[in-house]
Amino acid sequence: MVDVAVSFLLENLTQLLRDNAELIVGVKGEAENLLEDLSEFNAFLKQAAIVRSENPVLKELVKSIRKVVNRAEDAIDKFVIEAKLHKDRGVTRLWENIGHYKKVKDVAEEIKGIRDRVREIRQNNAHGLQALQDHDDLVNRGGEERQPPVVEEDDVVGFDEEAQKVIDRLLEGSDDLEVVPVVGMPGLGKTTLANKIFKHPKIEYEFFTRLWLYISQSYKVKELYLNIISKFTGKTKQYHDMSEKDLADVVRGILEEGGKYLIVLDDVWSREAWDRIKIAFPKNNKRNRVLLSTRHHTIAKYCNERPHNLKFLTDEESWILLEKKAFHKAKCPPELETHGQSIARKCKGLPLAIVVIAGALIGKGKTTMEWEQVDQSVGEHLISRDHPNNCNKLVRMSYDDLPYDLKACFLYFGAFPRGFLIPAWKLIRLWTAEGFIQYKGNLSLECKAEHYLNDLVNRNLVMVMRRTSDGQIKTCRVHDMLYEFCWQEATTEENLFHEVKVGFEQSISEMSTYRRLCIHSTVLEFISKKPSGEHVRSFLCFPSEKVEIPPTAIANIPKGFPLLRVLDTESIKISRFCKEFFQLYHLRYIAFSFDLIKVLPKHVGELWNVQTLIVNTQQTNLDIQADIWNMPRLRHLHTNTSAKLPTPTTPKTSKFTLVNQSLQTLCTIAPESCTEDVLSRAPNLKKLGIRGKIAKLLEPSKTALFSNVKKLQCLENLKLINVGQTDQKQLRLPPAYIFPSKLRKLTLSDTWLEWDDMSVLGQLEYLQVLKLKDNAFQGEFWETKVGGFRSLLVLCIVRTTLASWHASGDHFPRLKHLLLISCDKLAEIPIGLADIRSLQVMELRNATKPAAKSARSIQAKKSKLQTVKSQRFELSIFPPDV
Repeated sequence: MVDVAVSFLLENLTQLLRDNAELIVGVKGEAENLLEDLSEFNAFLKQAAIVRSENPVLKELVKSIRKVVNRAEDAIDKFVIEAKLHKDRGVTRLWENIGHYKKVKDVAEEIKGIRDRVREIRQNNAHGLQALQDHDDLVNRGGEERQPPVVEEDDVVGFDEEAQKVIDRLLEGSDDLEVVPVVGMPGLGKTTLANKIFKHPKIEYEFFTRLWLYISQSYKVKELYLNIISKFTGKTKQYHDMSEKDLADVVRGILEEGGKYLIVLDDVWSREAWDRIKIAFPKNNKRNRVLLSTRHHTIAKYCNERPHNLKFLTDEESWILLEKKAFHKAKCPPELETHGQSIARKCKGLPLAIVVIAGALIGKGKTTMEWEQVDQSVGEHLISRDHPNNCNKLVRMSYDDLPYDLKACFLYFGAFPRGFLIPAWKLIRLWTAEGFIQYKGNLSLECKAEHYLNDLVNRNLVMVMRRTSDGQIKTCRVHDMLYEFCWQEATTEENLFHEVKVGFEQSISEMSTYRRLCIHSTVLEFISKKPSGEHVRSFLCFPSEKVEIPPTAIANIPKGFPLLRVLDTESIKISRFCKEFFQLYHLRYIAFSFDLIKVLPKHVGELWNVQTLIVNTQQTNLDIQADIWNMPRLRHLHTNTSAKLPTPTTPKTSKFTLVNQSLQTLCTIAPESCTEDVLSRAPNLKKLGIRGKIAKLLEPSKTALFSNVKKLQCLENLKLINVGQTDQKQLRLPPAYIFPSKLRKLTLSDTWLEWDDMSVLGQLEYLQVLKLKDNAFQGEFWETKVGGFRSLLVLCIVRTTLASWHASGDHFPRLKHLLLISCDKLAEIPIGLADIRSLQVMELRNATKPAAKSARSIQAKKSKLQTVKSQRFELSIFPPDV
């Protein structure tokens, strides 16, 4: 992805010239000339990414350009830091100025030398560059980029019968611990089937404890045991020094005390793995079960003489799946069916092959000629049940068909651990910080990144693991075989990142060649070795559990990698900051965790390039002393506690009030911080979370604070989380006109409001998602007022004392999804809700029997009213026998 690196450098240079002119006095002219020279290269490099030529001359050309790009990037980045430090020192001594100007001259000379090298490359490789330019015309004739349709549901074809067979085996059998292995070749759908079973209502009801453990080839038993312990206790620090045998005893004790359990062991590669893990599973005659997936028949039979052999899809099922994935809810045009069915047959019943090819078809036009070309390219040699790794060729087909901008985004999945569930919002922030998302058109960086993610999902290259209540992607991952492709392509062909593994001495010695490092284990050992590499721009840590790093070791990161742009150490516990950290002026993304720190130092505010700042702490409050209002590129501030924001100050030398136009997310802050002086500095805020004593925000005598929230004209998402008991005085919501005018999502938690106040929320014109959690409202009776909730799509109520609810279809005319959790006093769900034509999903968890009965009555009435064009109504009740 050298072209991405060039684009990133061009963006940095442009940004430097625009925003930091005072820091680059003396080299500005040379930097502008370099910018112009590299801009000419950029178009050629984009074509190199498309052509994927195996021409060795062209490959060497790309390598040469990569080196010169990195050299230029390093020179500019180092100079910015030097200039910033010189500026902070102030002009006091003549020799200091002389020393600085000498450095300015040296950098100017270095940039001039880089320009000479650029000209040399262009002259010596004129033939190769011209070949790429000639190819440009051929590519451009392919027409404009096609946007795939939005996926609204993830259909699984041919698995219902398979799932039922495995579920029956899990629920039947003896009282002893039993193992049910599911065996099949890669891409056959073992994990998909296991996940379907894991989430099945019968399984959820039958097994009090359910755990999912991803094993893989590189499993570590100790980490698996600690993972199990953390799921029950939330803390593992006291167990870190235990032996594997002692940890097994702890796990066994925890599972023995609990109820009946189901443990899924996904992707087991060896007998030894099973033998070492199973000793922690107690045999307590509670009908405990283990569901195990493996690609090896010998391992499956070793665990149980009767494994479940996952079947291949039939030709008919293969065609159904291909049609669903390529067209979603639409039907395949008749003229494409012949080629489509031929392609499906050639996939040999492999679901992964089918969905990957469907993704490639999405990128093609819906013409007979283009489908015939795919049909011919999917020859018998491409897919083989005996050689499943040939699926890489299919992935290559889809990868090559990706738009230029999407390729780096897709390969970036390989930087995460295999099987890692990636939060979509985190992935989007990382893509943005890495420079993969460029400003184009009127879309924000976040919206564009979200479109990219949806595009990869629609092309069947990324799996959605969880969605939000309104259908947005919450977590995602890639299939193991696609992960392997991403990892191989990114670490070898494209040099996008490097994974630090056990035995990393070679990694340390070759650090100068890497731009991004990711590390999934041995974090402390690696950092303690004092690695260094001024070329490294990203440091990503994703260990399976939290790692505590001593202060002396944590300083090695900024000392060793002074030009970092991305620092994700959310899985590392930091006990204190070091001064070197505050000199990482190029940082765009920071994520870290700590237990004891209560203050975010003011020096963090000097990191003027930061876009995303994520702070996790065990403390109940966080005092942010950093001047976030003077961090011009800060877009997202995330904390997991109540953060007190700094009071904005206007420098005496400035005639203007500091306003952060970039800031979009503040989550979560203390109610006391919702002053006019604070919120007026973030006029473009879209998401706001407030945690603390909400009475300070809502009390009539203090509604001025909430009035400040109303002034946020761009605010779409608001969370109010009350902490501690409410005061003696009953909380009441302010009038609807006090709420932000464009509010689409509202979450209330533990506020103990009266149900009469729901009429206020009903007047919010654009409200689409309403979540009421942990007694957000109290009282036994709710009579919904007519004329409200005109736009509401999702209503979620979790834990409440509500017993009687009166409502009809007129009250929620657009409602699609109703979720009721632990409403254990609610006697009946209003039958009138059956008249809501848009209602598609109703979920009940831990409901009363009368409420479940009324829900089934609604389902029966909906089925009578259902027409061919109306949406199918889904009812989910847990426990299922209520």
